[in-house]
Amino acid sequence: MKYMLLIYLDEMGLSDADREHCYKESAQFARDLQASGKYLGANPLQPTATATSVRIRDGERLVTDGPFMETREQLGGYFLIDAKDRDEAVAIAARIPAGRFGTVEIRPVMEIPGLPAS
Repeated sequence: MKYMLLIYLDEMGLSDADREHCYKESAQFARDLQASGKYLGANPLQPTATATSVRIRDGERLVTDGPFMETREQLGGYFLIDAKDRDEAVAIAARIPAGRFGTVEIRPVMEIPGLPAS
């Protein structure tokens, strides 16, 4: 089953050096996952200042800068994995380097017929 591991952290809470170290550790972690056949994808996200939110209300498109809501932690990146069950997804999520600074949310991915294959 596919799981999306969403990484939330305070994007201003890390120094540049800590962030670079975390990126290097995360890249190695991604290579380890790939070697085990569990890796499907991963990327950090640009800061929330670069985000754009789109909503459709009463047929009207509303476009605003920034994320939908203000929170202490922001979505900073993700890993997409293939795990046999929730327990394995939890074990993998617990090894994500950014989890030491923030929170990793685990969400099963819905398989919808008709979507294009990656």
